[in-house]
Parts: sequence; structure tokens; C-alpha cells
Amino acid sequence: MPKLTKRTIDAFSAEGPRSILWDTELRGFGVLALSSGIKSFIVQYRNAAGRSRRLTLGRYGALTADQGRHLARQTLAQVAQGEDPLADRQEKRAAETMADLFDRYLEDHVRQHNAESTYRDVARLVEKHLKPRLGALKVKALTSADVARLHSAMRATPRRANHAVAILSKALSLAEVWKLRPENSNPCGTIARFSENKRKRFLTMEEVTRLGAALKEAETIGLPWRQATDLPPEKAKHRAHPENQRTPLAWQVVATVRILLLTGARLSEVLGLRRADVDFAAGTLALPSRKGGPREPHPVSAACLDIIRSLPMVKGSPWLLPRPANRERHITKEVMEAGWQRLRDRAGIPDVRLHDLRHTVGTYAGQSGVSAFIVRDLLRHSNISMSQRYVSFDANPVRGVAEIVGARILEGLDPQPADDPDNADDRK
Repeated sequence: MPKLTKRTIDAFSAEGPRSILWDTELRGFGVLALSSGIKSFIVQYRNAAGRSRRLTLGRYGALTADQGRHLARQTLAQVAQGEDPLADRQEKRAAETMADLFDRYLEDHVRQHNAESTYRDVARLVEKHLKPRLGALKVKALTSADVARLHSAMRATPRRANHAVAILSKALSLAEVWKLRPENSNPCGTIARFSENKRKRFLTMEEVTRLGAALKEAETIGLPWRQATDLPPEKAKHRAHPENQRTPLAWQVVATVRILLLTGARLSEVLGLRRADVDFAAGTLALPSRKGGPREPHPVSAACLDIIRSLPMVKGSPWLLPRPANRERHITKEVMEAGWQRLRDRAGIPDVRLHDLRHTVGTYAGQSGVSAFIVRDLLRHSNISMSQRYVSFDANPVRGVAEIVGARILEGLDPQPADDPDNADDRK
């Protein structure tokens, strides 16, 4: 057997499917030739258990004979120290990828501990942003540089980018619990989050009044059509008369908006209300105590109960707000969103989302002077910090408190002399 050189390797070819030419200088080092003409450097050794192992070092051509021999020496040195390089490589290849971790995180954590809507939102972000960029990486190999690249690539949407890093951080923390990464190795902690413009949108009383007018219009004469301004004359002449260019909204849409404004409930909670969830005698609706939790009786206003009492009872349907064309199912979020777009445009509040109605209820509750703890119970938050985030305060209630405190302090700073009845005539 000759020493492996460029000349001997070029002259070597497979006899049958595969053949090996061993090096005479370094025991265990050789070149494997396939019938296809591909040649690779290999090293053969016995591990600590005495098992024969064969490790491929690399393709001939990409590596020279001297480079292959150098890698073989390094490998044999590791073997001499009790290591098993082939087993290490196999373990690395078999290690979980980030895609595997994301799947486990979604099923074993998010689905188990969150509402279905939250699961869908997180899963959507994982599938759209995290898996495409990080899915092929090994869990153990993920670095802060990988996270920084992900975060930077999403900089056009700062809030979503920060949310993606938060989800990734939680998944990697669980990877430590599941023994997929060493403890305290989460690379997300070094990532500086983007600043966010936090949304604090709620309806003023004037906007509530305009929305109320739009709701009345929608359920009676209907909302005006959106007119196309670029119709050719031959089509424009077939346009309906102005008094007929209106379409009423389904009563379910109008009722849902009113209930949202009077309860501060989430859209999914109202859409999922059954008639059995209403207790007129106790003045309660069965609503989840927390997002995605079981429904429990919660007090609501008399105005809300009056609206529910006035709703048509669709025979054979358990739902408070059944679909117009299918009484066995409740009205959908998509129908609500479409109706809401028409309502908010008519009311002149095009930037208001349906969820901002919940924010409005929390804001008005905070402005009434109640504590954040009461707001928490009203909106059924799981913790007080969520309630503080929802509550927005404008200048008016703050000014009211400032006036009260200022007047009291002023009494001490500049006390007015008491009236003296004996000197009353002198002051006339």
C-alpha cells in the first residue's frame, strides 16, 4: 500500500461499488473511491468500547492528501483521549433543530397555557418569521448573532420584531428546562428591543355619540354605499337613486358593537355567547374570568341587559348572535370586521379597531376614579399590570383632582380670616 499522494489517489479507482486505499504513513487513514468516481478521505479507529468506527473527513479535491492526513491525525488524537468523533458527529446531526423546538413549544406550552386565539397568533408568527429564518439551525448552536439578525430583519415592524424575540426567548428558556441547551445560555437577553409607539386609542364621548348615530342609521335606513367616482357614463346612468343607495347591517353586527361598548368584553367572548349565558335575574353574563378561561357569571349593566333582552330569539339556535344564514353557528369575526369598517367610516373614526372599544371601557372606568384593581375585575385581566396598561387618563380627571388638592393646600398656605359678626356692620 503506497503513501497517499495526489498521484496515487488520481490513479486509484473503485473495483466494484466501492474500494479503499489505505495510507502507509498514517495507520487508519485512507481514501474511499466509489464507482461514480467520487473519492473521500476517511479515518478508521476503535472507540473506547473496542468498536470499529469509520469517519468521513471530506471530499478529495476539496481537500488535498496532506490536508486529509492532518485531519486524520487530529481525529486519532481525539480517540487517544477517549473521545468518539463519529458518535459526536452523529449526535450533532440528530440534535433537535429550532423547527423541532418551535413545534414542541407551540404544542406543549402555548396550546396548553393560552387561549386558542393566542395560540393561533403565536403560531402564525412562528411559521411566518421564526421558522423560515431559524428553523434549520440546531437548538444548541443558536447564538445571539442569529437572534440579532432576525430582529434586524424585522425592523420595519418594531412591535412585531420585539414580539418575535420574546417568543423566541420563551422557547429557548423551555429548551433549557427540556435539557436541549445548557442552563443560562439564552441568547435573547443581549438583544436591545426596538422602541414602540404604544397605542392608547379610546373613544371620546363625542365619538361615542357619533358611533351611536351610525348604529341607529345602520339598523334602520341603512348605511350609504361607497360610491365609485370613476364609473364611465354608460354605467353611471344605471346607478340607484340616492335614497336607495343604502344597506342595513345585520342586527347581529349592531348588537355586538353595543354589547362590546357596554361590557368591555373581547370580541370572541361576545360572539360566543349563548342564551344560557345570560342571567337577567342576577344581572350577569357568563364570561371567561381570564382570556381563554372557563366562563363564569360577571355583572353587567342594566343597559346591556336591556339590549340583550330586545334581541330576536332565533328558534332552534343556542346562540345569542347566530349567523343569518346558519342558526346552528354564531356570527363570525370576519363578518364583524367587515361591518365594523363601514360603521367606523360612517362615524368618522377610521382608525378605531373593535378591540379599542374594550380600551374605551377601561379608560372610562379609570377616569371615574376607581382603582386599577376594580378595572382589572371589570375587564377580567389576569394581573394588575394589564389593567394599568389599558387605562388611559386625559387631562380632565387629573385636573379635577389637582383642583381639589390645590384648594385644600391653599387653605393652609393662605387662610382667609373668619367673619366676625360684631364687625359685620363695619364691612358694609
